[in-house]
Amino acid sequence: MNIGTFFSQYGLFFVLAILLVFMVLSTRRRNKRMKEEQEKKATQTVPGARVLLQGGLYGTIVEFDPENLDRPARVEIAPGTVIEVHSQAILRIVDEEQPADAAPAIAEDHTPLDERTDDLRIETAEETRARLERDGDDKN
Repeated sequence: MNIGTFFSQYGLFFVLAILLVFMVLSTRRRNKRMKEEQEKKATQTVPGARVLLQGGLYGTIVEFDPENLDRPARVEIAPGTVIEVHSQAILRIVDEEQPADAAPAIAEDHTPLDERTDDLRIETAEETRARLERDGDDKN
């Protein structure tokens, strides 16, 4: 039996075997890396840590029980606003250190929200409904 005949009969099996070995090794490597990241996240998930939630919200952990992951974590998303989220909703711990170029630029004529409260007015539900109907009529 020569090499050409052998590969024509069994070559596909070798290719499939090589692909199978590659899949097993890459899956093992990925699982190991994910486990290391989860362990790192578990050690850093403590009250006071800044986190990013699955929904894109940033907050600070107020209460978290690493022993009982079914118990909700309490996260403060704004001063005085604490929400309860599932422990798996914590996507990652956010490092406070950001490069200077990543910080948002503030315009020189920036006015803090506290100084602009005179311009703000809360709309009632009826006013909102009327405005939306008026805007809808304008678009048609």
